[in-house]
Amino acid sequence: MKSPDDLLDGLKALGVRAASDALHALLAHLTKSRASPAECFEQLVALERRERDDRNLARRTKMATLGGFQALDRFDWNHPRSIDRALYEELLELGFLEHGENVLFRGQSGVGKTNLGQNLAQVALLKGHTVRFTTLAAALADLSRQESLPALERRLRRYTGVDLLVLDELGYLPCDSRSADLLFTIVSRRHERRSTVVTTNLAYKQWGTVFPGAACVAALVDRFAQHCHVVDIDADSWRHREAADRASRKPKR
Repeated sequence: MKSPDDLLDGLKALGVRAASDALHALLAHLTKSRASPAECFEQLVALERRERDDRNLARRTKMATLGGFQALDRFDWNHPRSIDRALYEELLELGFLEHGENVLFRGQSGVGKTNLGQNLAQVALLKGHTVRFTTLAAALADLSRQESLPALERRLRRYTGVDLLVLDELGYLPCDSRSADLLFTIVSRRHERRSTVVTTNLAYKQWGTVFPGAACVAALVDRFAQHCHVVDIDADSWRHREAADRASRKPKR
C-alpha cells in the first residue's frame, strides 16, 4: 500500500493543484470517516474546484488592477443631491454585460464616480468575469509607447479582450488626435460585444475639448452612447466635505 506522500505525489503528477496541507487534511478526514470511494472522489473534486476558482480569481484580480477602494456599503447615498441609486443597483446585477452595453458615470470631481466604477468592477470579478481598471490617461500612454504596429496590436488586446473595461477620468487631461484614434479603436472593437465603463466630468458635447482637432470624436461618442446607461451624480465633493468636517472639529483657540 502506498504512503500518503506517494498518493499526494501521484495527484500532483496528474495536475491536482490543491495545496499539500489541504490534501493531507482531506486524506486524514476521509480515512477517519471511512468514506466510500464515491465520497472520496466527490470531496477531492470539490477541494480541487475551490482551489482552481481561488487561483482564477487571484489571477483575474491581479490583471484587473483595481487598486484600493472604499466598499460600497460605506457609500453615503444621502450625500448626492441627485443620483439614480435604483439604476446602479440594477447594474450590479450585471445584465448590461450580457448585452455588451456601456456605463457612464458623470459628475464633478470628488463625487464618487471612480468608487462606484471600482465596486461595479469588483462585482464583475467575483461573478467570474475578466476586468481591467485604468485611468484613460494611463491607458493611452501605455498604447502610445508601443513602437511598432504588431506591438500596438498585442497591447490593444489588454483593453479590448476583457469582459469589462473601466476607463477612469475622461476629461481631466487633454489628449492629442492620435490618443483620440486609440480610444476610438478600443470603443469600436468593443462595440456591442463587450462593456466599457467611463467616468467623466463632461457632457458628451464637451468630449471634443479633450481631443481638440480629432476627427473621430463624433463617431466615438455615437458608438459609446448607443447602448449606454448614464448615472449622473449631482453632489458636492466628498473631499471638500471631509476637509470641512475636519476643520469644524478642530478646537478653537
